[in-house]
Amino acid sequence: MNLQDPSQQDPSQQDPSQQDPSQQTALAEIGEFGLIAMMRDTLGDPTDDALVSGIADDAAVYRVDDGRAHVLTTDTLVEGVHFDRAFMPLEHLGFKALSVNVSDVVAMNATPRYATVSIGIPQNISVEMVTTIYDGLKQACDAYDMTIVGGDTNAAHGLSLSISVVGAADEDDVVYREGAQVGDKICVTGDIGSSYAGLKVLLRNRKRLQEQEEDFEPNLDPFSYVIRRHLAPPAQLKRIQEWAGAGARPHALIDISDGLSAEVHHLCEASGVGAQLYEPALPIDPETRNTATEFGEDVTVYALFGGEDYELVFTMPEDALDALDPQTYSVVGEVVERDETDEEVMIQRAHGENVPLQPGGFDHFGPSSPQA
Repeated sequence: MNLQDPSQQDPSQQDPSQQDPSQQTALAEIGEFGLIAMMRDTLGDPTDDALVSGIADDAAVYRVDDGRAHVLTTDTLVEGVHFDRAFMPLEHLGFKALSVNVSDVVAMNATPRYATVSIGIPQNISVEMVTTIYDGLKQACDAYDMTIVGGDTNAAHGLSLSISVVGAADEDDVVYREGAQVGDKICVTGDIGSSYAGLKVLLRNRKRLQEQEEDFEPNLDPFSYVIRRHLAPPAQLKRIQEWAGAGARPHALIDISDGLSAEVHHLCEASGVGAQLYEPALPIDPETRNTATEFGEDVTVYALFGGEDYELVFTMPEDALDALDPQTYSVVGEVVERDETDEEVMIQRAHGENVPLQPGGFDHFGPSSPQA
């Protein structure tokens, strides 16, 4: 180790925490993915021959036996950033916290097996409340046929859940972001934009309750589907099981956590290709459309940039799609040669105009958080 005695350090090499903040780079300037790239550069290239894929995908992949691989991921949900206890039932929180990690494993075409759970508990959380969170975790374990095998508990200023999940697959069956090929169809499971629609409804209700509007009587019945999609989104384990049963394997795969636009950009960047999307083909539930209409907003924005749908985006040759149930996915575009102008992703709007699609999506270190 080369750690120096702080008293012997050159002032020019002083710990950044002791330096003038105005002379340092704000996280918002580089964003979440810029920060991840910086971390990868700082750590350097791995030298372990057993490691197949590290900081480059939804999860890391390492060999364990001849032909077998494990998939490892971790994710954290932080109160005030990812959820608000004012409208997030604790049982749903437990279910969602595990599901978002399972989704990363599924996005590698692997089966989740084991999880560890670290929980930060503030003083205003009771034993009964913690038990309710674990009830939700247990429901998720039952849904995905997996087991929680350990973890950690700590005091904290706000409630947080940090979960790691290990999955397994034949090494040849693991699918990465980087495999998209020109001519592939770009497909999406389920529908998109519904989680963001649910969040909009919940945030509006919270605001009205805080303002104590005398005539405000919450009626959530018209929004039951989108609220459920936000509070307890299921990971799409069933989809990859169906693909395996049909002998189908995508060329590239990613889950929708930050929004369809961001995820398609990730696929294109990793694969060195471009994408052509079609707005009329985006799978949007009628309740999501109705919610956007009520808020006077463009539902396409929900679908492209909302995030937290935890559906899957995958690419496959058109003839390979014949093996899949057409009710379980929508073709939203195709993989194309990267444009010479460096516009990776284009989208044809409903009125016919073809325009560049910016990455967008949720950035943890952007100017604001949807929960704020």
